[in-house]
Amino acid sequence: MSRGVAVVTGASSGIGAASVRRLRAEGFEVVAGARRVEMLREVCEPVGARALPLDVTDQASVDGFVAQLDRCTVLVNNAGGALGFNHVEHAVDAEWRTMYETNVLGLMRMTRALLPLLEREDPGHIVDVVSTAGLDVYPDGGGYTAAKHAAHAVTKTLRLELLGRPVRVTEIDPGLVETEFSVVRLGSAEAAAKVYAGMTPLTAEDVADVVAYVVTREKHVNIDQVVMRPLDQASSTMVHRRT
Repeated sequence: MSRGVAVVTGASSGIGAASVRRLRAEGFEVVAGARRVEMLREVCEPVGARALPLDVTDQASVDGFVAQLDRCTVLVNNAGGALGFNHVEHAVDAEWRTMYETNVLGLMRMTRALLPLLEREDPGHIVDVVSTAGLDVYPDGGGYTAAKHAAHAVTKTLRLELLGRPVRVTEIDPGLVETEFSVVRLGSAEAAAKVYAGMTPLTAEDVADVVAYVVTREKHVNIDQVVMRPLDQASSTMVHRRT
């Protein structure tokens, strides 16, 4: 028996792709959205998930995506990412703007659009994949940490605003996860490899495991927040590295 319909954004790779596979394994019908449609299909077709084009920074794209749904039990707001690694004094406007559009406004657009369907469920569930960058700051990460702090604030606000309505809200805050995230941010595989050198990071599957856990609890249980880091990471700036 189906557990309902799970919508996953940013699902063409990384945590989003792993969440698609795991939620299908848990018995959800899954509708996955991303800009890179060919990659998305490669994720979805082997597990029987539905792939639809989605750019969360474009309201028309969000509207077109949602118009193709008649049910949504779980919304996994995973689309996001980081650009640049600069002091604030050297900030690049376009990078900051893109991070806000994806990490904050994209989360808002998808939540706003799907709340009517989520409220029809018993219960619906919003899972926002944020980051420990929404709880901490570090040098050269001002734009990203600002965007993730905003996403964290939106999620906490939703938990308050939806009290008494049949929609659960969960925030998942991963630390270092080895996906293409650092490649996109730093511009090369070589630079990204240095981020994880000498330590064992989380995997996308580790985070998807937590997504699956929170959405399969008894319906009266709301897991408000999960903070997860590798054993080798104690904070954004404290990482144990083996030589």
